[in-house]
Amino acid sequence: MPSSQYQHITDHKSLVTPYEQTRAGFLSMALQKNRMAIPFVEEAKALKVLASKAKTPEDLAKIDGIQNSLLTAAGLSDKALNHLTEDDKKEAIRDFIKGFLEPAKKKFVDELVCRFLLTRGDTLGGKMRNIAGTLGEWKFTRTLISTLSVKSKNFHYLDSDSREWKPGKAEAPDIEQKTKGLAWETGGNHRTLRYNLSVPVIKKNVDLCLLKCAPGDLSDKSTIRNPETYLALGELKGGIDPAGADEHWKTANSALERIRTGFGGLTTPPLTFFVGAAIEKEMAKEIFNQLQEGKLTNAANLTDGNQLVSLCEWLINI
Repeated sequence: MPSSQYQHITDHKSLVTPYEQTRAGFLSMALQKNRMAIPFVEEAKALKVLASKAKTPEDLAKIDGIQNSLLTAAGLSDKALNHLTEDDKKEAIRDFIKGFLEPAKKKFVDELVCRFLLTRGDTLGGKMRNIAGTLGEWKFTRTLISTLSVKSKNFHYLDSDSREWKPGKAEAPDIEQKTKGLAWETGGNHRTLRYNLSVPVIKKNVDLCLLKCAPGDLSDKSTIRNPETYLALGELKGGIDPAGADEHWKTANSALERIRTGFGGLTTPPLTFFVGAAIEKEMAKEIFNQLQEGKLTNAANLTDGNQLVSLCEWLINI
């Protein structure tokens, strides 16, 4: 029988991500991609209006304020522009106009806008490679905040913009998108959860770190260095694509094993847990076996609301 902390998991099958959740995850990603594309599309529309003032491709270089857009259309990323001199940029624009816009003749504005969107598409693609993890972190955070609220626990959150700890309210819109840490009290004891924290004991970043300290204690580096500070350490994998599920689990499992080895000398080492959106049958068997053996303390499928709330309640009560 499963121990109390993971009674939300009856067998390995309960960990497997159902097709409906995989489908919903892909649709959510597509929706987010369209949201993130809006600024680029609006930029392209504005560029077309301004570029239409030019009678010839050569006139584009004379229009004030669109030089960066011309460079983007030429295939240069924002990062690349930081390494170019003004003369380099002028030369790149001249070469772009001569090589690609002049051959387009009367359609040179359309050619410009299409090439601008092509480069912006690469930028969007780079952002989308990280968005699955971000969406997973947001979902986990929202569930943890909601669980804290239902349990009538006051909490503070680490604001990603100001890098300051602020009093939190569960009803605050999009608070999960600004949160890089949460803090609360359990049984009169301070608890602080930090995301993506570099743990000195293992010299690696860990996705989720629950520490027995107040947020203010983290300013003292000795708190982070002290192995006794860590209560639970977990890996969170938000990618929904089944094709990458096994690879995500291998990465997470290696990280969790590194944690167990690094903290192995402690009388009471930190608990370990795993939360994943894409969990396939074979990895589900491995996760469930680790739970039964006590190697892994807890786990949850990110797409299963019941499992996620149960895991969050367990974290709060540690």
